[in-house]
Amino acid sequence: MSKPGNDFTHGGGEMMENAIARRGALALWDVVSWALAAALVIGVRHDFRLTEVQWDSVIAYWLLASALLVGLGYATKFYRGRYLVGSFDEAFGLALHLFVVGALMLGISAMMTNPAPRSVVVLTPPMALLISAAGRLFYRALRDRLRVDHGPAEGRRVLIYGAGDAGRQVLHLLRGDADEVVGFLDDNPGKRHLRISGVPVLGDGRQLASVAADRQVDVIVLAVPSASGQLVDRAQKVAQAAGLDFLVLPRVSEMIGGQVSAADIRPVDIRDVLGRHQVSTSVTEIAGYLTGKRVLITGAGGSIGSELARQVHKFGPAALVMLDRDESALHAVQLSIFGHGLLDEPNTVLCDIRDRQALEKVFDAHRPEIVFHAAALKHLPMLERYPDEGWKTNVLGTLNLLRVSERHEVAHFVNISTDKAADSTSVLGTTKRIAEQLTAWYAERGEGHFISVRFGNVLGSRGSMLHTFTAQIEAGGPITVTHPDVTRYFMTIPEACELVVQAGTMGRSGDVMVLEMGTPVKILDVAHRMIELSHASNVEIVFTGLRTGEKLHERLFSDEEKPAVTEHPMIRSVAVPPVDPTELSDLSHAMGDR
Repeated sequence: MSKPGNDFTHGGGEMMENAIARRGALALWDVVSWALAAALVIGVRHDFRLTEVQWDSVIAYWLLASALLVGLGYATKFYRGRYLVGSFDEAFGLALHLFVVGALMLGISAMMTNPAPRSVVVLTPPMALLISAAGRLFYRALRDRLRVDHGPAEGRRVLIYGAGDAGRQVLHLLRGDADEVVGFLDDNPGKRHLRISGVPVLGDGRQLASVAADRQVDVIVLAVPSASGQLVDRAQKVAQAAGLDFLVLPRVSEMIGGQVSAADIRPVDIRDVLGRHQVSTSVTEIAGYLTGKRVLITGAGGSIGSELARQVHKFGPAALVMLDRDESALHAVQLSIFGHGLLDEPNTVLCDIRDRQALEKVFDAHRPEIVFHAAALKHLPMLERYPDEGWKTNVLGTLNLLRVSERHEVAHFVNISTDKAADSTSVLGTTKRIAEQLTAWYAERGEGHFISVRFGNVLGSRGSMLHTFTAQIEAGGPITVTHPDVTRYFMTIPEACELVVQAGTMGRSGDVMVLEMGTPVKILDVAHRMIELSHASNVEIVFTGLRTGEKLHERLFSDEEKPAVTEHPMIRSVAVPPVDPTELSDLSHAMGDR
């Protein structure tokens, strides 16, 4: 028995020989196509009276063109595996190569004493392109058909829900594996009779269970990156009832360049069910106010601040200054954006927004033009126990930033608020409401655009309900829910941050921009759904009662607020009464008397 190393070497050599043979066959086909094209032109031009043709000049033309084509293709790696056979990239490369060779032959023929007929020189290249491309497309169609008819039986049988671009990418990814794609589902009636690389569309989403049963499907892949949470939830429940594995793709903005990789195909998560909103972003508008500007983000190590930093970085600011008082959090966000966590560059700043003098030094050094203020204390029960800490950070810290931003003539100031600021009943809500009002007061004084952005719970933030439930499920339970009827608004962190960045250009200075969060979700339903998705059994749910300052149902607007529409369908605006900083002492005493 031969050694493994020898087997590997032999196998690799055989693969290399096959690859060289395939590439040689492509070059030979293009040479033959050129000959067929020339013969076709001659036949049509001379009514197939071949005795009238000067064959020596035509053969010389063909031999020289073939040598140029093969030589150019080898030099540019066109015949060395640069493109997938039959792909659009290869078709473009083929057209470019034939155009160059045709142009060169046109010039060479003009200098020859006995050139080929001008009709042959001019018409052969485009005709050769058609023949060469047709051969490649036929090869690809035949290859795909053979894969469908004689696909591997040892892998899982996969049904792809979504026959768009993402579905096509998933098909080609799975074909490199042992899995067999048996068909597509798509809700677009126009795709009812579509076949993609030989794989048919078998119906729409309503037929998921029946098609899966008829085709003996093992796995459903939802290949619709723009799918709503309702669609994900509905399809997953059908797959679960049928005993099938169910996989999804993330949103397009979470995939690199919109391209699907094998790592993107993953099991469904509660975030997919609750937080997949249709967010439309005006990239041109955002780039217009961020690109080439100096941007500072406070609380940049937190869940919202770090995602804001990642999204702002995509638009190429002149400087991105990430400020936080947590050095470990700064290390993590720098690593996620720049690929290192050296913490030795000016874009990471260790500073507490309670310290106005330190903030002055930061603004003097970096001269920010745009400020996203995400630094805050946010845990409601903790702030109920330590209200003074919430006041110092959420109110006085915001005031420090507003004062420094005004003095340095910041063009855009975006204060991150919360839905708890509407009809506030807690220290968290009260302090964030005052921060909104302070922002409105400075908007009246300065020339910059000062706004607040208000939204509800974000899925997956540090210390959030989802993290708590996940840990409790992994520990075997119980899951603790405050009240059986409590509801909350939810949105994923990337979705919320996309809208925050967009809102920075909207509305009147001083307004509060409120993000559309969809329908409030019952926390008890979330707990049950997470238990189902985890496939855990015997996990109990216990009710602990509402905590001090906690509402049964959150609201995005208070009774006296009148929301107005904006140019973005998911952003509305409300005016808030400004508060003069000189009145803060009275507000502080009032909050202490709650």
